[in-house]
Amino acid sequence: MQTHDSTAASGEQDPLAIESALLAELGAELVTTSADIDPRYFSAYNEAPGRRPLALVRPRSVGDVSRTLALCARLRQPVVPQGGLTGLARGGVALGGEIVLSMERFAGIESVDAAAATITVRAGTPLQAVQDAAAAAGFTFGVDLGARGSCQIGGTIATNAGGTRAIRYGVMREQVLGLEAVLADGTVLSSMNRMLKNNAGYDLKQLFIGSEGTLGIITRAVLRLRPKLGAPATAMCRVAGYDAVLRLWDRMRAVTDVVSFEAMWPSFYQYVSTHTPGVVAPFAGEDGFAVLIEFATSTPGGDAAQTLEACLADCLEAGLIDDAALATSERQARDMWTLREGLAIDELPHLVNFDVSLPTGELGAFAERCEAALRARWPDIVCVFFGHIGDGNVHIGVSLAELDDALADELDRTVYEVVQEMDGSISAEHGIGVLKRAYLACTRSDAEIALMRLLKAALDPQRILNPGKVL
Repeated sequence: MQTHDSTAASGEQDPLAIESALLAELGAELVTTSADIDPRYFSAYNEAPGRRPLALVRPRSVGDVSRTLALCARLRQPVVPQGGLTGLARGGVALGGEIVLSMERFAGIESVDAAAATITVRAGTPLQAVQDAAAAAGFTFGVDLGARGSCQIGGTIATNAGGTRAIRYGVMREQVLGLEAVLADGTVLSSMNRMLKNNAGYDLKQLFIGSEGTLGIITRAVLRLRPKLGAPATAMCRVAGYDAVLRLWDRMRAVTDVVSFEAMWPSFYQYVSTHTPGVVAPFAGEDGFAVLIEFATSTPGGDAAQTLEACLADCLEAGLIDDAALATSERQARDMWTLREGLAIDELPHLVNFDVSLPTGELGAFAERCEAALRARWPDIVCVFFGHIGDGNVHIGVSLAELDDALADELDRTVYEVVQEMDGSISAEHGIGVLKRAYLACTRSDAEIALMRLLKAALDPQRILNPGKVL
């Protein structure tokens, strides 16, 4: 596994001197000293606590963020920006010698502009709060994730999160009109554009979207809103193989009401349908792919359930699907989504998650090649595939009876070599962080990486922002 390579500028400062300087500049209300930091601030998702930070700063304003970074720049003190800690690449955890800057207190909806269909929010605002505010104003927000209640807007922008609605509205990048970020030296860069069209020079917000806090810390954003969706309709289909999944997707994407199109490979569906307590699976775990489809319409008077039912009837008649179950209650729809979210696989021993993307038409061949490569090395491996499909994103869950750092590295190499051979991406929606840093070249060319390093050197010459992540 990738370890911290001491690329940050600090490491020689006295920790007590750092604490004292932070307290003197920011006060005890904003600063928590190392011994008193709750372990959740240095624990990656689904992992035991890691390295304790030198201090925790929880700003309440943009000015607090600016003062923190200006001080850290003077002290050459590394900083790890932190959102809801729902990412799977350890991008928000300290590796040793940093302070953590958590945005959780700088939260809230600042305004909704109904005429422009925008919402202005603070970085620490949970995604679900943005969704609720959009709904209250008569709109829909275009991104939805399983971690909606805990992930923060700043983090979703910093990782360019995707989620289950990307086929309808695009990923997080497509939702951001304007952005405010604080640079490594404390400079506040405010580009809070509220217009759909603005070609006045470089689009500077794009530097920070997907940069995982390595170029600046996102503090506020102007987000696009969409026409309000009616009640969703959800169904699960059984199809024979991946070619049938593609034919079904080709049929469904012609319907403007489709919001989500999620596929579960046979081994994944068999596992979650038998290991998810309290959930009634619509089909037995026999061979075949399970496909979850959600429709929702913004047309006044439109009936998504009626449209989806008619589509499924046509698909059955055309032989595109073998069986279908249309959810007739919120409970049934929730059960279908619970199966797809796959929380049951978290109980597998030494689970390693992968989040990759390839063109949709190649995902079936990728899964076959990837599983064959893994089983050639570990015949008894548990290997399951599931994902968003319509946007080319597949998740892989891999479990071995025993796992150490050397085996984890070998697992990564095995999967990412297949991704590289097929010209895919090693990260679809969780970023690079620490875990994928050593494999960035599997996805990016030497010229691209050189330009990334040039941008990093220009915006963060002391390398104090999220050191050891991405590059």
